Amino acid sequence: MVAPHGGTLINRIVQGSERESLLHTSRSLPQIALDPWALSDVEMIAIGGLSPLQGFMGRADYDSVLANRRLATGLVWTIPVTLSVTQEHAAGLRGDVALASDGQVVAILHVEERYTPDKTREAQAVFGTTDPSHPGVKRLEATGPVYLGGQISVVNRPPPATFLPYRLDPADTRRLFAERGWKRIVAFQTRNPIHRAHEHLQKCALEMCDGMLLHPIVGETKGDDVPAAVRMRSYEVLLANYYPKDRVVLAVNPASMRYAGPKEAIFHALIRKNYGCTHFIVGRDHAGVGKFYGTYDAQRMFDEFAPEEIGIIPLCFENAAYCTVCASMVSSKTCPHPPERHVSLSGTKVRELLQAGTPPPPEVSRPEVAAVLIESMRTQGQPAATTR
Repeated sequence: MVAPHGGTLINRIVQGSERESLLHTSRSLPQIALDPWALSDVEMIAIGGLSPLQGFMGRADYDSVLANRRLATGLVWTIPVTLSVTQEHAAGLRGDVALASDGQVVAILHVEERYTPDKTREAQAVFGTTDPSHPGVKRLEATGPVYLGGQISVVNRPPPATFLPYRLDPADTRRLFAERGWKRIVAFQTRNPIHRAHEHLQKCALEMCDGMLLHPIVGETKGDDVPAAVRMRSYEVLLANYYPKDRVVLAVNPASMRYAGPKEAIFHALIRKNYGCTHFIVGRDHAGVGKFYGTYDAQRMFDEFAPEEIGIIPLCFENAAYCTVCASMVSSKTCPHPPERHVSLSGTKVRELLQAGTPPPPEVSRPEVAAVLIESMRTQGQPAATTR
């Protein structure tokens, strides 16, 4: 099985006497309340999803990631993973600090350093822009001015409240893949319901792999993205009707979206490598938002690293659509017919149809998925675009 990034699957969840000792110590420690974003980072670090990270980045790693897209050790890494605090919090810190959620201590941060980031530089290096209309830039500007670096020890992993059958850690998926005898496992990243073009990419990949990890993000996303519960229901009905049950694993990814386009495509691939995957689907505008990135910028970024440096094989696909002449799903690589013979709807048009209670054409969306989205719109309001 493919090795985790850096060679070792990290586990920062402490148990037994070490846990009891840290819990006792935590009563006298200063406390920092984690927002949902930071909480998901803590969980991803703890379970090894962000291996080789053992905590929040110190200055050397932070600077190296921004300048070189690598950790200070030289290992490929494209997104800084940091914990921000206010000046007031930082000034009073000495040694360890308790990280809490909803009043309960979740982890101990063994503070090794405090530093002041250059957020303008960070925004440009990670997102390729300093435009505050970019959701990643907007969030970055709203975070505290001081970063804390150091290893974490998780003493109370928050029990999951949702998607319980799909809460699989990297150690779990690796064990499951081994039990099934899978050697070539392709991962698919998604933050939206799956439409027919996505399905086409996945099934092409399944032709060359033993199995697929369908791995939707369920951490923080933009407010206009489709809610996680709605997305999960759409995946369930799709898998139940159109995929071989013994060749797909559906599991949730606790991480939050950065919307960093090409840099996040590499980041997402490394995460899935830690989950035991050997291949990773990279389609149109991966992890993109608005018009900030080119259609295939994410695919081109994989060419900027030697394959062995990343250690997971990207499967790059052109945008797909249904061709009425070919009578099948196609891309520009496989179809000679003009775009007007392709059935393709904009996100705006899909939303209009769903809002009216009208399913999009079956060449665009499976009717079962459309029914889930129409019901969610009727009861909860309008979901986001579903065509990326």
